[in-house]
Amino acid sequence: MIDILVVDDHAVVRAGVHHIIGSLPDLRIGGEAASAEEAIRMIRAQDWDIVLLDIVMPDKSGLEVLRQIKREKPALPVLILSMHPESRYAVHMLRSGAAGYVQKEALATDLLNAIHTVRGGHKYISYGVAELLTTEKESNSDKALHETLSRREYEIFCKLSQGEGVTRIAEALCLSVKTVSTYRTRILQKMNMSTNADLIYYAIKEKLID
Repeated sequence: MIDILVVDDHAVVRAGVHHIIGSLPDLRIGGEAASAEEAIRMIRAQDWDIVLLDIVMPDKSGLEVLRQIKREKPALPVLILSMHPESRYAVHMLRSGAAGYVQKEALATDLLNAIHTVRGGHKYISYGVAELLTTEKESNSDKALHETLSRREYEIFCKLSQGEGVTRIAEALCLSVKTVSTYRTRILQKMNMSTNADLIYYAIKEKLID
């Protein structure tokens, strides 16, 4: 029996996952969390076989939750279940330790295949993600500007591009304001930009934020 924790702030999504998984004899949804804080509490309280994790949460980003899970329980497979297209977040989430990335609009068979793949100790890489990874390796010089950032730089870039200030980012990531300011300077240099407004415009243009 594969015991699964579903982390998503939308009840209808959790219900949909229940509908897909509920009738299968080898899978069980043992718990649900509607926030990052609740998810971390449940992960600390008991052992799970797989975590299904949304990217957008009301209190912390899915990326922050993923990083915390990997710090505390590195062997726990985390499968990202997101409404966002693979081209937007998949590579970054895999680099950060996710075991796979499935879009919410995917077929039920894709989700089940992903669950069994990561439970077996393997990464779930869809055809689309495989293409993204191959293209990235073959053409580093053609990378989009945001793809040249490290994982931490990208995390801070996302927050800056959503209008968050340095102090708030520092508090959320448990870093000093000086450290976040240094990251901000490095991000602007790498992306050949001057201000936060440039980052916001770029993120909107590249459809990295809505």
